[in-house]
Amino acid sequence: MEKVIVADAAIRVENLSKRYVLGRQSGNGGYVALRDVIADSVKSMGRRLMRPGARSESDETEFWALKDVSFEVAPGEVVGVIGRNGAGKSTLLKVLSRITEPTSGRITIDGRVASLLEVGTGFHPELTGRENIYLNGAILGMARTEIKRQFDEIVAFAEVERFLDTPVKRYSSGMYVRLAFAVAAHLNPEILIVDEVLAVGDAEFQRKCLGKMQDVATSGRTVLFVSHNMHSISLLCTTGIMLQRGEVLYQGGIQGAIDAYLSSFVIGTTASEQNPDAREGTGEYRYMEAQPSQELFDTAETKEVHFRIERRKGSVGRMCVSAHILDNRGTILMQCDGGLVGAVLDDAAGFTGTFRFTSPWLKPGTYQVDLFLYVAGVGVIDRCEGACNINISPLLPYPNSVAESGTSMGVVFADFSWETAPHGERGHAGIQNELTARPTEPSAR
Repeated sequence: MEKVIVADAAIRVENLSKRYVLGRQSGNGGYVALRDVIADSVKSMGRRLMRPGARSESDETEFWALKDVSFEVAPGEVVGVIGRNGAGKSTLLKVLSRITEPTSGRITIDGRVASLLEVGTGFHPELTGRENIYLNGAILGMARTEIKRQFDEIVAFAEVERFLDTPVKRYSSGMYVRLAFAVAAHLNPEILIVDEVLAVGDAEFQRKCLGKMQDVATSGRTVLFVSHNMHSISLLCTTGIMLQRGEVLYQGGIQGAIDAYLSSFVIGTTASEQNPDAREGTGEYRYMEAQPSQELFDTAETKEVHFRIERRKGSVGRMCVSAHILDNRGTILMQCDGGLVGAVLDDAAGFTGTFRFTSPWLKPGTYQVDLFLYVAGVGVIDRCEGACNINISPLLPYPNSVAESGTSMGVVFADFSWETAPHGERGHAGIQNELTARPTEPSAR
């Protein structure tokens, strides 16, 4: 990768690294709260009572979230930071925002910085919407005069005028999110650092947020923007940085960054082809094989993936399985966490199993399956990205055909129905037609 040199950089990052120790709580800068003392005492007691073979402090593992990251951003540049889960994107933004201390490296920033890493941080549930606008604005670095000048615009953007003097604890989640984003969206720094904020609210409000971010992107401010939504990235950003396992894999034009991101899914090997010990996680257990139960699935039928897990070292007590299903743009369409349905495993020499899902109905194409093993509240044992692929038949699950535009929108199909009745007829007794989507019979193989 050719290094990009910027003479008068707004952001310059040199050999930045961040190391975590899995299984150890991060420090609080010398301050120890009573709750931490109590928690440590309970953990210490638990370790003394821990049965032989269970995890102990000696099992702590180093994890480098960032490794020798270097790049430069020119003033007024809008940079998309992309990469798969665990690539180090959010860690990078936290270090740049001075929320997290780096392990090594140097950062030079020229200009006032504002960070929008978690919508609603700093809101107090007992305060009214009006009071929280001032509180949250101050936390995000806005002067009181600046907040007052933009107050009406913030309220209009959030569409919460009627409830402005109501405590936010009585707000719906949608109202809360709208107000939080409205405050953050009206920041006026030279440098804005943004993490996944467009994935908030309903579809209409997301379009509104995207429009606001487009205004910010064309205002001459320097922006670092993290998102898994490649459409938003392509609309907002001019250049991109692709991270992989904490390292910069690509820096340059935004289309090149998106291509590098998408190719990371296409080129990925399956679980049986990977070196299991090179994957992320503490490694006591690893997925050794994963494959679909058949070569091609119909859209509406149950999809099955068979897998095999092997113990590699030590033991962990109880652990959970989990899976992500991703489309060919790397978007996570669904998360199927085994902990939600009681899929918990006790220590053993190994396991075989099957992961199944039926809904939502997947559109024709190829989808990636990522498999995970984790201990709740402790960390990831194995992150097996690209464990296998599943292929969906081009045959549609509906009884009738329509123009391509009738199925081109959306990312999945749905099991849906329509009911109609002539004017003047009352209730379901007057319904003349019931049009219901039903899956066709699975094709013979």
